[in-house]
Amino acid sequence: MKILSVNAGSSSLKFTAFEMPEEKVLASGNFERIGIQDSFYTIKMNGEKIKKEVDLPNHTEAFKILMQELIDLKVVQSLDEIKGIGHRVVQGADHYDKSVLATDEVVEDIASLSSLAPLHNPAAVLGIKAAKEVVPAATEVVVFDTAYHQTMPKENYLYAVPMEWYEKYQVRRYGAHGTSHKYIADYVTKKLHKKDAKLIICHIGSGASITAVKDGKSLDTSMGFTPNAGLIMGTRCGDTDVTAITYMMDKLGVSSSEMDTILNKQSGIYALSGGYSDMRDIDNQIKAGDERSVLALKMFINRIVDYIAKYYFELEGCDAIIFTAGVGENGDFERKMIADRLKFLGVKLDEEMNEKIAGYKDISEGCITLPDSTIPMYVIPTNEEVMIARDTYELTEK
Repeated sequence: MKILSVNAGSSSLKFTAFEMPEEKVLASGNFERIGIQDSFYTIKMNGEKIKKEVDLPNHTEAFKILMQELIDLKVVQSLDEIKGIGHRVVQGADHYDKSVLATDEVVEDIASLSSLAPLHNPAAVLGIKAAKEVVPAATEVVVFDTAYHQTMPKENYLYAVPMEWYEKYQVRRYGAHGTSHKYIADYVTKKLHKKDAKLIICHIGSGASITAVKDGKSLDTSMGFTPNAGLIMGTRCGDTDVTAITYMMDKLGVSSSEMDTILNKQSGIYALSGGYSDMRDIDNQIKAGDERSVLALKMFINRIVDYIAKYYFELEGCDAIIFTAGVGENGDFERKMIADRLKFLGVKLDEEMNEKIAGYKDISEGCITLPDSTIPMYVIPTNEEVMIARDTYELTEK
């Protein structure tokens, strides 16, 4: 069965085509600068990459071109072969604890939650509507980033603010990266042959979050009401004293939306280092002796260790710590710094193996601790696209 996994942004459309249930990748690609000048798309298939510059006025046109390319490349003979299309949706609030069919009611609900994810939910709605128009016979499914975290107990997702904020305005911890955390939790649970495993999953990229998993379920997670909570990220500040924010709004004379931009797009590693948000650039700057980049990395590692330690005690022990996403999968230097800080828990890094594992190397996953380490640490590449495809296949079959 042919299934598409789709992630629509405000000006982009990423996709992966799968043969299910084999989970074989048939093609993948990205349509970029939709609705903007100089738009283009790239498609990867059989190790080859196709790039074309084309006018992409909207998501519907992008979908039409995508479908024609899949036919021209003989991924499918006709659109009837595409049985299901799964859409990543960032925010489902506490309305959804699993993936669901993209009914008109569900799509309206996603749109109504746009105030909780203004950059993501409106784009997802555009993607769903475009897919329905271009491929009307396919089963449309939505997969929520927040769904996996709906198992958190109330004491972990509420804030100590007036209860009316939660009851009337839905202010609570929702978390994010749920699809990635669920993929890693399922993978490692099977790997350890332990259904009740206690896991600490570190999804560390430009956006970053850590989740405590118990019995396969999310117990606690670092991101909050929005993704700008918890860890220090590429351009997001993470945990910050809220009074400092209101104080600086008065000092700078900025609006709430302007402050939101500062905290989400001009803070984090970018602000600390003086203009670098990519950890590869930070590593290069450190080698060149840049003190601000050294400071940025130290603060970045400190926050990660804080959450690992917090969740270790919250879980009352830990069966494995897992690193995934861009920095988690490729940052051997950052992983070593974290492991060195966790020696007090009995973590013993296998430095040789740690240096060998990266997404761009021959070995992309494995254990990076010694046999006598009290907690094994793994590097496991995440795969959100296949998780979307799995849920879509299951609901399409039903």
